[in-house]
Amino acid sequence: MKILDRYILTSFLKTFFSVFIILMFIFVLQTIWLYIGELAGKDLDVEVILKFLLYFSPKLVPLVLPLTILVSSIMVFGAFAENYEFAAMKSSGISLQRAMRGLTVFIVFVSLVAYFFANNVIPAAEFKSINLRKNIAQLKPAMAITEGVFNDLGDFNIKVAKKSGENDRYLTDVIIHKKSPNGGNHTVIKAKSGELAGSTNSDVLSLILNEGNYYDEIMQSDYSKRARKPFMKSYFDEYVINIDLSNFNNVDLEDESYSNTDGMLKASELRESIDSFSVAYNTRMDQFRENMYSRSGLRTITRNFKPKDTTVAIGNSVLDQFNAYDGAQIANLALGTINSAKAHLSMKKQEFKNSTKQLNKFEIALHEKYVLSIACIVLFFVGAPLGAIIRKGGMGLPMVVAIVLFLTYHFIGIFAKNSAEDGSISPFVATWLSTWIMLPLGIFLTYRATTDQGLFIFGDISDAFRRLFKKGKFGKSKSDSE
Repeated sequence: MKILDRYILTSFLKTFFSVFIILMFIFVLQTIWLYIGELAGKDLDVEVILKFLLYFSPKLVPLVLPLTILVSSIMVFGAFAENYEFAAMKSSGISLQRAMRGLTVFIVFVSLVAYFFANNVIPAAEFKSINLRKNIAQLKPAMAITEGVFNDLGDFNIKVAKKSGENDRYLTDVIIHKKSPNGGNHTVIKAKSGELAGSTNSDVLSLILNEGNYYDEIMQSDYSKRARKPFMKSYFDEYVINIDLSNFNNVDLEDESYSNTDGMLKASELRESIDSFSVAYNTRMDQFRENMYSRSGLRTITRNFKPKDTTVAIGNSVLDQFNAYDGAQIANLALGTINSAKAHLSMKKQEFKNSTKQLNKFEIALHEKYVLSIACIVLFFVGAPLGAIIRKGGMGLPMVVAIVLFLTYHFIGIFAKNSAEDGSISPFVATWLSTWIMLPLGIFLTYRATTDQGLFIFGDISDAFRRLFKKGKFGKSKSDSE
């Protein structure tokens, strides 16, 4: 390795690792703040909290690494230009391309490592972190009651509209479905308010309900009476439910039974999942089309009713060809068929929408593994020439410029991926869009830097205005003299 390449690489590595550590520390703190509700108040050991952060940290690399490369490139090359080191290189016959050659090889190596990291380390860390979060959430079910949704707590499904008071112990608008041993929810309890009582050392959580009703569906042995849906209703001023927490507090934090998310899969596994999802989706679509055609009744319409006269005058109804009883039967049958088809269509529409969204997530996760590698190279060719052009090192202007560029890159990617999940745009286009936008900028900046031109062509624009102004002034003075 040449002395110049070693000097540039050493300078870049010092800045690179410093910036990477600082940014990683900032994002880890942001992670702690984001998940503080899952970690606080659950008597977790320091080892468990550190393990949680360790498993979550690899997910930050796709965000931190491109920003680190962009910031480091601008700072290092800006410092070289500010200290006239590039001027000394150019006076010695060393061009900017030659000065960037050693770092280009290093960045390519970093991009390959980034792909390996995204394809192997991040899925494993995602698997560990999600399972650990699931297990932590079960340690204290009293804290696992989320407002506005049903929460599974042992033999009960509990939903509350609002939590308040110390440790969120007071509940408003409580709805409880009690699970039946034979399956199903035949008992419903509704109360205006409730209170959680118990200690962290106790295996029993007392739920005190106030001003509510108790609904219990009565299962009849006679099937003909079940259509009436008989039930028993009672009112209470206060009702206490004791929930056994012994099974919840005995949670194995090393359990890794959950493995159903796109972030846990490698590229080969994602491609296999995409293929299987696509085949299953197309099969379900074919079955749905066949089912909807069968529901229409077109196959059996000629066997059910035969009109007396197949000729129908213009303006008359087909039902006029039948007697009143048969016509009413036909109308009721058609109305029932249409309502059933509409309900089935609405249900299947949401089902297919969810399937499409899941398939798009798999495609986005696959392309993100490749985008990380290419983004490292593209952002280097944005930051390095930009630093040489602005000729400013340090943490001031280079950091501001880098953050603005990266936020633009990052937000474009986020908005595009969110649009791709619901099928508005292709997942391939959405994942690569921000990189495609930065690529022409990198080419433009590299060309401007290697040809010793400024960031913008202000000189040409100002010269044009100057010539136009002088021409207008000369023409005006000439006419005045005449």
